[in-house]
Amino acid sequence: MALLTSNNLAGDNEMAFDFHFPTSKKALIIFTRNPELGKVKTRLAKSVGDESALKIYKFLLKHTIEITENLNVDKYVFYSETIYRDDLWSPDIFRKKLQSGSDLGEKMKNAFDEILGMGYEKTIIIGSDMFDLSKKDLETAFDLLQTNNFVIGPATDGGYYLLGMKEVKAEIFQNKDWGTSTVLEETLKNLKNKKFVLLEERNDIDFYEDIKDIDAFQKFLPPNFDKNFL
Repeated sequence: MALLTSNNLAGDNEMAFDFHFPTSKKALIIFTRNPELGKVKTRLAKSVGDESALKIYKFLLKHTIEITENLNVDKYVFYSETIYRDDLWSPDIFRKKLQSGSDLGEKMKNAFDEILGMGYEKTIIIGSDMFDLSKKDLETAFDLLQTNNFVIGPATDGGYYLLGMKEVKAEIFQNKDWGTSTVLEETLKNLKNKKFVLLEERNDIDFYEDIKDIDAFQKFLPPNFDKNFL
């Protein structure tokens, strides 16, 4: 992975301000954290350690790429801190931008404002760490936006793993305790007079309990990891 240095940081992060003409009426926004040791999956890391948490996060990034790279929509990756020019996200497939805002809500609103402002008719946002998500799920979500103004994928922890819309409703992104079990409930209150649809509930990966029974993650656990100790 080519990390940005003081010599190329400005040049590469200018990619965040590049204007891309839409090639589709649909756009997918992918929010991702820069994969750095000790800065990703921190709640999971409390059980499995920083190195295993980073390996799991990179595995989840690859999964997200696999389910989105052939999706017939324009795709935008919004990095949390720094744009990487040469990383897992091929610039031939994914257009790269930076998140901006003081909290998650403002960052998502700004991303939707920017992308919908480019002329897209349907836009969906997801994170980059949902193992329990498929290309078919995303295709279904875009199809549902044909007859609904909003589509939401509820997560088992009380949040949501997917949000789609055809127009920005600012209240969705305001006055939320992000990362808590109240987010979905409060969001649905904001949409009570709007036409929306809920997808199937999905489990995201935040704690060891979320991966302990999934075979795909066992190879990333530390040697001699005591599952019974937790």
